[in-house]
Amino acid sequence: MSESRPSLPPVTYETAVEKVRNAEDAWNTRDPQRVALAYTQDSRWRNRSEFIQGHPEIIGLLTRRWQKEFDYRLIKELWALHENRIAVRFLYECHDATGHWFRSHGNEQWEFDEHGFMRRREASINDVAISASDRKFHWPFGPRPSNHSGLSEIGL
Repeated sequence: MSESRPSLPPVTYETAVEKVRNAEDAWNTRDPQRVALAYTQDSRWRNRSEFIQGHPEIIGLLTRRWQKEFDYRLIKELWALHENRIAVRFLYECHDATGHWFRSHGNEQWEFDEHGFMRRREASINDVAISASDRKFHWPFGPRPSNHSGLSEIGL
């Protein structure tokens, strides 16, 4: 792992927006190894009702998730920031192996160490069943295109 990860605390509005978009882009790759690079080696997570710690557990959780969540598309949006903390709201859409679609609404609180790595992530997430025709996120696999609207612009 590199010794620091841009941008270093304290976060500003501009660096917080950059961190949020970089996180969104990494999660949209559905590559657990890539996502884990943003976190400290001993990062602590609460993800729904799971409590995990460290890269191996982060990678394991994400691997399990993305084996069940197909056509995953995520948008994150900055909610608030203070010194070494950022709050984010997000939505993602995916379907299960039977073709049932879901939109997951959530909030995350992030805390960064002095080197810019996330040492704590608290995520609260609620799932809502949707029909395929209700989907909002239709871009090709990978990061959201720069010309695609954010959450506030599409009213979600």
